[in-house]
Amino acid sequence: MSRKISDGLASNKPRSEKRLSKLPERIGRLKQKSAGVSQHYQISLIPDEQGLKATALTWKKELVPGTMATHPGVYCLRTNELNWDEQKLWHTYSMLTDIESVFRSLKSELGLRPVFHHKENRTDGHLFITVLAYQCVQVLRKKLKASGIHDSWATLRKTLQVQQRVTTSMRASDGRTIHVRKSTKAETELTRMYQTLGLDGNPGGTKKLIV
Repeated sequence: MSRKISDGLASNKPRSEKRLSKLPERIGRLKQKSAGVSQHYQISLIPDEQGLKATALTWKKELVPGTMATHPGVYCLRTNELNWDEQKLWHTYSMLTDIESVFRSLKSELGLRPVFHHKENRTDGHLFITVLAYQCVQVLRKKLKASGIHDSWATLRKTLQVQQRVTTSMRASDGRTIHVRKSTKAETELTRMYQTLGLDGNPGGTKKLIV
């Protein structure tokens, strides 16, 4: 917005606002709209010889002491492991955060809860399948990380869910119906994941059925 005002002053367009009585109001609204950033800028208007119109706008960046710009804060970790160095502490913290994220997915997307079974053996089977799914998730992520793909499980799921299996049906000249089922083309990030895992980019292949 300040650039727009400055360009307006430098141009000869008749509709560009140049009055000194009006420009401070526009600048004030701009500063109010972006109060966090605008406090660090000193904006000045250069008047003409009559003092009625502005000929230029200048600004200077001056960081206000004690704000987020000069003191953004720190993130502190406390631990009772006194023999760990900073790298090991941060790695362990990141790992725990990641595990918590996967466990949230375990309880939701992977189907750990709710459990509707009333017999113990069925409940055990339900939990076993869920933990097996969790193990698959971790194996996939480990292989991807080894190739430089460090996305979270939530991001990986979004990448995976873009590809769909679709069925196209058409009528042949002899009256029969042809059904062709195949996967949509994998996007760039998903293709990279498939290549890393050694998987076919067209899962399920192409199936054709004539009835």
